[in-house]
Amino acid sequence: MILKVKAWIARHWPVLRLRTILFGTLLFVAALPGLGAIFLRVYENALVRRTEAELVAQGAALAASASVVGSGLTATPAAPAATVRYHDRMTEVDLRSSPILPPRPSAAPTRDRPDGAAIAIARRMMPAFAETKMTTLSSILMLDRRGIVLNGREGGRSLAALPEIRAALAGRSVTVLRENEGMVTRYPLEWLSRASNIRLHHARPISLDGKVIGVLLVSRSPRALFLGLYEDRGKIALGVVAIFLLLVLLSAVLSRAIVRPIEGLSRATRELASGRRITPRHPSLQVVEIRALYQDFEQMADSIGKRSRYLRDFASSLSHEFKTPLAGISGAIELLQDHGVDMAPADRERFLGNMAADAQRLSRMVRRLMELARADVLVGESGARADAGPVLAAVADAMANETFAIGLHLPGMMPPLAVDADALESVLATLCENARQAGASRLDISAAWQDDQVWIALADDGPGVPEADRDRIFDPFFTSKREKGGTGLGLAIARSLLDAYRGKLQLMPSAQGAHFRLICPIVQAGDESGFRSD
Repeated sequence: MILKVKAWIARHWPVLRLRTILFGTLLFVAALPGLGAIFLRVYENALVRRTEAELVAQGAALAASASVVGSGLTATPAAPAATVRYHDRMTEVDLRSSPILPPRPSAAPTRDRPDGAAIAIARRMMPAFAETKMTTLSSILMLDRRGIVLNGREGGRSLAALPEIRAALAGRSVTVLRENEGMVTRYPLEWLSRASNIRLHHARPISLDGKVIGVLLVSRSPRALFLGLYEDRGKIALGVVAIFLLLVLLSAVLSRAIVRPIEGLSRATRELASGRRITPRHPSLQVVEIRALYQDFEQMADSIGKRSRYLRDFASSLSHEFKTPLAGISGAIELLQDHGVDMAPADRERFLGNMAADAQRLSRMVRRLMELARADVLVGESGARADAGPVLAAVADAMANETFAIGLHLPGMMPPLAVDADALESVLATLCENARQAGASRLDISAAWQDDQVWIALADDGPGVPEADRDRIFDPFFTSKREKGGTGLGLAIARSLLDAYRGKLQLMPSAQGAHFRLICPIVQAGDESGFRSD
């Protein structure tokens, strides 16, 4: 089951950037305190609204009871109430927008006498008031139609000046928020609560036969925030566990997408450094930077492998190439040491000539090896620039003679090449010299360009390259003219020189003779600095 889930996630996982994952994770962690504060504010507001709903329910029940009691005291029974479709009453108060009024002032003295009918209703309702107050801890006051208090310590005094009482006497139920001057701190962190020092006052009219005969004023402090948190500790604990699990999930995503791939790549790097190559397993959760890093590592490992094979083959070929002339020189030295006195002058001269020829071959090979080494490590210089026309003309003038003709077929205008002029001249000279040594009598050079590249083609009328040698012609030390002093390094050096400037040297198919093609980059318009290699 877990493997199926992992496979499904790997198929549908979007390839994101590392900065996106890190930003999202850090943003979520940074938002947690804000989310917690928002949760507490919303939760506290919900507690206030719940308290209002309870006060409204108490006021409605008590006001309805008072109306029933009042109808029993009159000669005519109250008319049955019209059927009203049930709907949930929306709360009115909101800690963010509702104004918080000063503490409720004490009832003011008045010369008016309380309404007798209201007093009778209040006396009948006193047991219900006491029972409700004991259960809900609410303050319950009943006022007559002129706002005079009928019960409690303030009985006989007037609260008609309060806005909520005026609204109730006008027939509207109102809930207001007022400061609680009698608030006593019970919890050390109670100052964090916005509702800890407020009290809700709900005024509700008592109606009989469509007329307001009194007002019921119910007040209570909202439920304490921390008491509410304690009462809802199960839900809050569930939310904390959900956040913790989400953090664990994010950690697992970061681990699978970043940490574990980097660790695997680190192990593969250590193995590669020790001479063993292992292919690191690509992560199932793809990240753009990590995927690019794996691709770069594989490219680097391939390059190191090719370079290692190149060095191994190069060392083997080098030892073989040096072994023959060194063996000839060593054998000649031994013969001269053993039989130099008795040897005829002609034989001595012949052996010395062979030794000189082998020494010259070794010297020529060392010189070409130095050129190959410089070409292999050459990095294209910034600002490299060559005008192909003059370079081709100079090579043609230098290499042509009575038995070897060079024909130039160049367009009128050629763009500048992002190649060093000396490197380009060295490559062209090598190809011309190879054609002349192969027995060609004519070499035709043509050029063309398209987009950002120039093609220079060199085609001769010589015997060409045998089919069996076409794949080996650019290998170091491969030559078919070894007896004539060939080192087999000329084409290898030429290709390395062009590679340094991101050019190419290719052997093209041809029906007669050898056909080589040079591909060189063009200096881009607006970038007169030329080419810069990485």
